[in-house]
Amino acid sequence: MEVAPGIHRIESDLGPRMMAQYLLRGDDLTVLVDTGLRDTPDRAIAPYLRGLGLAPADVDLVLVSHADVDHCGGNRRFLELAPQARVLVHADDRDWVASNDAMMRGNYLWYRDYGFGPDEESVAWISEHLGGDAPVHGTVRDGEVMRLGAQRQVEVLHLPGHTPGHVGLWEPDGRVAVIVDAALERGVYDRAGTLLIPPRIYDVQAYRSTLRRLLDLRPRLLLTAHYPVFEGPAALAFLERSLAHADAVENVVREVVGAGEEDLWAVTRAVDARLGPYPEFTIELAAAVRWHLEHTAAAR
Repeated sequence: MEVAPGIHRIESDLGPRMMAQYLLRGDDLTVLVDTGLRDTPDRAIAPYLRGLGLAPADVDLVLVSHADVDHCGGNRRFLELAPQARVLVHADDRDWVASNDAMMRGNYLWYRDYGFGPDEESVAWISEHLGGDAPVHGTVRDGEVMRLGAQRQVEVLHLPGHTPGHVGLWEPDGRVAVIVDAALERGVYDRAGTLLIPPRIYDVQAYRSTLRRLLDLRPRLLLTAHYPVFEGPAALAFLERSLAHADAVENVVREVVGAGEEDLWAVTRAVDARLGPYPEFTIELAAAVRWHLEHTAAAR
């Protein structure tokens, strides 16, 4: 649906949960934010474009918000449908977005160095839905302006934490923030409201800075990938809950480490027991736990 003038949310199912991409239309530039999984261009994006009287060939830019299978797995297929489109990412996520192998090793299999990780079924699913390597044509930086038309522009926001190069868009006239996964509250829920997947936070300090920056913007409309559209006070409350969860993880880690436990998987399971349970991708809690363990050790 069109959630703000010229800003469309393209929503589809990701198993029991929702997933959304965004289309920004202007007189001079049309931008697609994310391509979803391997099949999302055919199953959701192209049909939505047809409903607007458009085709993939009408998309000028694909902005990949960050390196994750459900945000760039459709890149290769979308470029087959729209070879004229240019794919842009932040430099800090470029290597993962450009290479499925680099994505698997750096984003999904790093846990194996610590003696745990995703099961083989999950690895096979991720590999399948990454969709194959696809070119990245350029990078974006914080503060860069995209001019959609003579009277419309959006600003690129670098919103790190969930990944190093996570980006979003800020439309100042309507005070609309397209933040995708830059804030993740207590985690991702299914459509019935059951908590499923924990926030994966690689850099807790950067994540907190991102949340405070978004709070300072005071968006009228907050647009994410896996949650409903948030308006006004609900948008600010969502960001506050995201910040509170980051603090809660730190408190549990400090308590468990203070009791003498420093094994990454053991501490991660303790956080899950206290703040979850997270029935799917529990291991993603380990990213924030690892950050805290490394910084606790460095402070000694």
